[in-house]
Amino acid sequence: MKDLFEPFANEADSLLLGDMNIENRVDRVAMYGSAVVTKDKAGLVLAKELHTLLSNVIRALESEKNLPDAITVIEPYTVKNPFDETN
Repeated sequence: MKDLFEPFANEADSLLLGDMNIENRVDRVAMYGSAVVTKDKAGLVLAKELHTLLSNVIRALESEKNLPDAITVIEPYTVKNPFDETN
């Protein structure tokens, strides 16, 4: 597993496990897509990578001294493209 992925550390890191994309944010770790764990050596590798990722997420959450009950996620919004010359 990529040891460089530190949960909640920044707004830039992402990785791909199987077809599952994991995106790092300072207030959440987003996971979407799919990861099919097959009953073979490749499946074992993927399962261990997922286990390591989730263990790191849990460790990061448990290390927070003032973990809130819930956060408010601000929905993304579209801004005008400053390089779009048609507007």
